Amino acid sequence: MKHHRLDLYHPMMAEDADVFPRAVVAVGASSHSDTWEHAQHAHRKGQLMYTLRGIIHCEIEAGIWIVPPQCALWIPGGTFHAARGSGEAQVYCLLIDPDAARALPAQCCTLGVSGLLHELISKAVGFPQLYEEDGAQGRLISTLLDELAAAPIEALHLPMPQDPRLRRLADSLLAEPTDKATLGQWAVRVGMSERSMTRLLLEELGLSFGRWRRQLHVILSLQRLAKGDSVQRVALDLGYENASGFITMFRKAVGQPPARYLADRMGTTGNAAQPGIAMTDAPD
Repeated sequence: MKHHRLDLYHPMMAEDADVFPRAVVAVGASSHSDTWEHAQHAHRKGQLMYTLRGIIHCEIEAGIWIVPPQCALWIPGGTFHAARGSGEAQVYCLLIDPDAARALPAQCCTLGVSGLLHELISKAVGFPQLYEEDGAQGRLISTLLDELAAAPIEALHLPMPQDPRLRRLADSLLAEPTDKATLGQWAVRVGMSERSMTRLLLEELGLSFGRWRRQLHVILSLQRLAKGDSVQRVALDLGYENASGFITMFRKAVGQPPARYLADRMGTTGNAAQPGIAMTDAPD
């Protein structure tokens, strides 16, 4: 299996992969640095980023996606995006030709990875660059694409507004997620009426202010929990008075408490929870 330093500038992750004569180009990448970043760019081919360890934070104009362990981010071809991460990371990346990606979503999304899909991706990463398209390896790639098309979409997307005033609000909360200012207080800060802000948020994001802030907290908490922070620590750092309030918010947003949510996703590949991930919720 091939591993490269995860600056994601390896030639097979950029121009070369776009013209490589195969439906899927698969590479493994790893990093042991504290932080890494890949500036905004686009591929002709679609890109699947599948994290086995660590967290990927990906931004496109319309929003922010995070990719916790055992999930994959699908980025359709031609989509400009920037990615960054922190801590040790291990990632499998697939560059998929547009003709082979017709059954995949037309928009960016985070996908759940089943045990079978995990094994198929892991196998494909070990293939030679010019694998036999008409042989066993080509058939495995076809099965991989079928499984990928059937993968469930995860709700790990934070839409970002385009209006400059709403963007200031969003950027401020990303920088200081513990800010408990009300909708009315935020309206004053960005120079809008509360009614106009409510209407514009729904028009641009399809979410109320409260639901958007809740989604922000879910995404930020998953980044922290996957790195090993406790539920109690994350709850306090996000401004909750106790872990119970945070767990209630998380369950309302995704349908499960945080430990169960992470445990289920660790189980998608048949593995136990990874070392360092705090898998116990406080009583609620």
